[in-house]
Amino acid sequence: MSGDPFVHLHVASGYSMQYGANHPADLVARAAEHGMPALALTDRDGLYGAVKFALACRAAGVRPIFGVDLAMAPAVDSALPRPLGRALGERPVRRVPARGGASVDPRLPRVTFLARDGEGWRSLCRLTSATHLRGTRGEPVSSLALAAEHAPGLVALLGPDSPVGRALAEGRADAAAAALDAWRAVFGPGRLAVELVHHRGRGDRARAAALLRFATEQQVPVVLSNAVRYVDALDAPTADVLDASRRLVALDLRHVDRRTAEGYLKSGKEMAQVAEDLVGPDRDAALRLLEGTARLAEQCVVDVTADLGIGTVRYPELEVVTTPAERELSPSQVLRARCEAGLGRRGMALTERVRVRLDEELTVIDSLGYPSYFLTVADVVELIKGLRVRAAARGSGAGSLVTYLLGISDVDPIRYGLLMERFLSPLRHQLPDIDIDVESARRMEVYDAVLERFGAHRVSCISMMDTYRVRHAIRDVGAALGMPIAEVDAIAKAFPHIRANQVHEALRDLPELQASRYGSKRAGGNGDLDLMFDLVARLDGLPRHIALHPCGVLLSDATLLDRTPVESSFLGYPMSQFDKDDVEELGLLKLDLLGIRMQSAIAHALGEIERVDGETVDIDAIPRDDPTTFELIRSTRTLGMFQIESPGQRELVGKFGPETFEDIVIDISLFRPGPVKSDMVTPFLMARNGWREPEYPHPDLEFALEQTAGVVVFHEQVLQIVARMTGVSLAEADEVRRALGEKDAHAEVRAWFVPQVLEAGYPVEVAERVWQVLAAFGSFGFCKAHAAAFALPTYQSAWLKAHHPAAFLAGVLTHDPGMYPKRLILDDARNFGIRVLGLDVNASSDTYRVEGVEDDDGIVRPRPEWMPASMPEPSRYGIRLALADVKGISDDEVGRIVDGQPYRSLADFWQRASVSRPVVERLVLAGGFDSLYGFGLRDREAGRPSRRRHQVNRRDLLLQIGELDRWTRSGARAGSRGQLSLDFMGLELAEEETAPDWADSSGLPEFTDAELVRAELEVLGLDASRHVIDFYRRFLGELGAVPAGEMLGCRSEAEVLVAGVKVATQTPPIRSGRRVIFVTLDDGTGCTDSTFFEDVQGPYAATVFHSWLLVIRGVVRRTGPRGISLRATGAWELPALHEAWEAGGLAAVAEHMAAPGEFTEQAIAGAAASRNSRPVMVRPVLVHPTGFRMSPYADIKPAGEDTKIAARRAAAPRKLWHSSPGSSGH
Repeated sequence: MSGDPFVHLHVASGYSMQYGANHPADLVARAAEHGMPALALTDRDGLYGAVKFALACRAAGVRPIFGVDLAMAPAVDSALPRPLGRALGERPVRRVPARGGASVDPRLPRVTFLARDGEGWRSLCRLTSATHLRGTRGEPVSSLALAAEHAPGLVALLGPDSPVGRALAEGRADAAAAALDAWRAVFGPGRLAVELVHHRGRGDRARAAALLRFATEQQVPVVLSNAVRYVDALDAPTADVLDASRRLVALDLRHVDRRTAEGYLKSGKEMAQVAEDLVGPDRDAALRLLEGTARLAEQCVVDVTADLGIGTVRYPELEVVTTPAERELSPSQVLRARCEAGLGRRGMALTERVRVRLDEELTVIDSLGYPSYFLTVADVVELIKGLRVRAAARGSGAGSLVTYLLGISDVDPIRYGLLMERFLSPLRHQLPDIDIDVESARRMEVYDAVLERFGAHRVSCISMMDTYRVRHAIRDVGAALGMPIAEVDAIAKAFPHIRANQVHEALRDLPELQASRYGSKRAGGNGDLDLMFDLVARLDGLPRHIALHPCGVLLSDATLLDRTPVESSFLGYPMSQFDKDDVEELGLLKLDLLGIRMQSAIAHALGEIERVDGETVDIDAIPRDDPTTFELIRSTRTLGMFQIESPGQRELVGKFGPETFEDIVIDISLFRPGPVKSDMVTPFLMARNGWREPEYPHPDLEFALEQTAGVVVFHEQVLQIVARMTGVSLAEADEVRRALGEKDAHAEVRAWFVPQVLEAGYPVEVAERVWQVLAAFGSFGFCKAHAAAFALPTYQSAWLKAHHPAAFLAGVLTHDPGMYPKRLILDDARNFGIRVLGLDVNASSDTYRVEGVEDDDGIVRPRPEWMPASMPEPSRYGIRLALADVKGISDDEVGRIVDGQPYRSLADFWQRASVSRPVVERLVLAGGFDSLYGFGLRDREAGRPSRRRHQVNRRDLLLQIGELDRWTRSGARAGSRGQLSLDFMGLELAEEETAPDWADSSGLPEFTDAELVRAELEVLGLDASRHVIDFYRRFLGELGAVPAGEMLGCRSEAEVLVAGVKVATQTPPIRSGRRVIFVTLDDGTGCTDSTFFEDVQGPYAATVFHSWLLVIRGVVRRTGPRGISLRATGAWELPALHEAWEAGGLAAVAEHMAAPGEFTEQAIAGAAASRNSRPVMVRPVLVHPTGFRMSPYADIKPAGEDTKIAARRAAAPRKLWHSSPGSSGH
């Protein structure tokens, strides 16, 4: 390919946030196709894509040029020469609305800055940071004064949108000259150029020619650019959609930036034609223009290694993480001394095994130059623990003895047979990855402490890009096309969480979308939305906006701000414009401080135990062999427990029956996509349960496989097998393990492995047998150190549930750490015999709290058969509902309510709590005043009529709120200051009086039970007083539906009906590549798990995904003593069947269930019903290098992110399924 000398100096990628239409790699690939020697990336307002651009350039052999395109302030700047102020500030500007209610000036001039060298890169970072940090968040605007502060090493390009270009276009040559003089004063000779752009639109040539003449007169160098926004001319419509979305307007010529489709990455030949078109018949002038562009490009040279730091590592200075006494030592010496001190703290004897292991690890750490890394991480962990915040290491770092001795990890790698080489190898020159779990409720407190400890010049949070997936893309494209908002929302919600470029395949393949008829005519749809879906696919993966990464923190030396631009996050924290992958490439120390809700739940439980029982529990010191804990785990009553609460895990622990901490480690490792889909679980369980003898490929491998009954489960076992049979080191064996994850490398690995085994003296059949084991394993196993780190909070959560269930579940309800909604956790509490105490303005707090209760309500609560005999009696405790769950209540309102407790009456509450009327009404509806007025939840639990004084009920209280509100708004007062006196409906209220009573009831009836439950669901998202399914018990009994609590009595292969509230749906990846839907129903007696395989989904998928109350038909599948599930064959909306039963009895129900699947408006929000669905899906399957096949529609996100559509009869909760912004650890 012949070289193309032209270099584009002004190029925007998708990282210009809804401006550029392509990814940096696509732009680089096109430049490489043209044979261009270099390419600039000058995204708007940031360097977000710079690292990815640099890596793409390195791979393509294109030299990267780094720059940024910044908006410049039009206002007069006192630091600027007066003529420039006049040039920029004389004409009024139009402002338009922007996201969040703010406004921006669409006519702000813009200037492009290029980095000439390493100093220029540092200046780019500093200038970009200053532009963001000194202005309004989300509206970065720079100025010449700001540019002057960070000018070294930069070149400024003054294009048609610059202050100079704007003034000249308006025919104000004097203002243009004044502006140019101001810029020349800052950017001297060779560092300032005029940029010409000619997109062949109306007036473009004239403006460019005028700018060229002006530059020639002013003796300023001129360069030619194409102000690139997209790779191909065909991408221009994508840019239009981005313009409309960015401006929140519909597509119209008035609202798009382009007038032609010329802003693509043209070849040098095409740019030569542009130059000739611009300058006219003077070919020499065109040549000079192109040569000037090439000359400037040649001057811009930034070394990605020396200047950006790619491939290098920087840590905080040693004096920052050491004591004064340690600063005379080297980092290696400090690390060794601290590890030796850690032996005493851990109570670990310095045996020969420990000494050798410690020496080996320290030698590797020192050889890689990482002592400062470990000292820094240890310093952060010590800081966190000093705050009394719970913290625990996760990941392969738990396999290191050094991390254990430093206090980073609490898992003893010697005791549990963990290997450091899986975490850190002398053959891998990349920073190790240590993740620290902290309490999610206190994560911001940890951030504050780290910032204060290291300083903002060494610390920044990591950012992440919110990119277009199908739902976002549909909403933005639909809005741009001017479609009705409700219709666009319904279409978006009909799609699963998939990539935008899968939209056409999903329309063709998914039965619930086939029924919608959204697809093209050739695919059986109506074809009305073809344009929208085509545009949706084009937006795939493009950045929408930057956000704070949920856990990533950067730590560096004092030069951090020279190597990454920062801006302010929504919460006010400094945030790098680079994501986690970028900062790793830059050699910045990345520490993941994950906010784990389970850690907060554990902390809350410990606090409740101490508050209620006066017992201080050191959860980190509890014995790890408690029989009661393991008996509860084996019962499968594991809801709320870390890592083992999902339907699949409950089934697995029922079959496995863990008895030791090591068993939990194995269980967590087995329940991963790899082990499950490569069928490691079945042979392990068969040997575990004594149904077959463990089989070892060779007796020499028994030491590695004995714990897992001859089955390879852990990555560490692969290392041990390879090292034992070939004689290589564990570090070399880990390289082999990594190669096994690449299917293309299997032949090469086998060609090395088999001869090595034969050379070690093993028979050829043994070598082949072991190779088959390793090849089948691929990368499907799990890191044992990671599993051991997870097993610790798993065991701690199980121990708490076994010994303090009320306190533990109160923590789970408060911090919501798992995959299930709160209403199911409350139901689990009831099944344990724990009392659910209703909302109470005098007793409820911002959190769920434990209260001791007396058994005086007359309810007999037999101890469940599954409950361990050694488990303390849970019925002595109750859990009080939290005020924070009231819909629409603010933190300030919760605080005022709690501070004002106790209250004597509704009027007293109204006067002192200062809560909005809607919130007070919701408190009444949810029972917050029941106890105050003598009626409520305990009466209903006991089946007694409410003990209402003078028959006052919730309707009466709602009437009183109206009177109180009218009094407040009228400003009427009577009596002395501080006294409230009201007389309405025969009720006299005065602050000195005792809690007031109604003189007479209004006569309105009390809420029915159904109305009470509906109010609870609407206000709290919980059915606290009665389970929703209680209203359908009679119907379900006649229908023959089997309660969840009786499923264990069903024989295998029996066909049954089950019903309940849907609490979780999952579509996990499976090896076959077909879609499978897992559904969990709760009926008040327990949970039932059902599986819809692909062949039966057609008529039922929409019902399963978009309904709340379900009846499912299926075949019983017994998987162990306590393992049971359904292979589903049908699903119907429970309210629809109940309605048919009321109208025509069971015959009408049978007729309804026999009819072909229908999709109601409740099932598909707004979609047209259709029965033209195809049950068998044909579409591309994602095949991984290991041979693992995954459906493109597999949902690998946390379970629960589904549409929330209300049921027809009972109001659906505000949260039907769990949806958490934090990590649950799954």
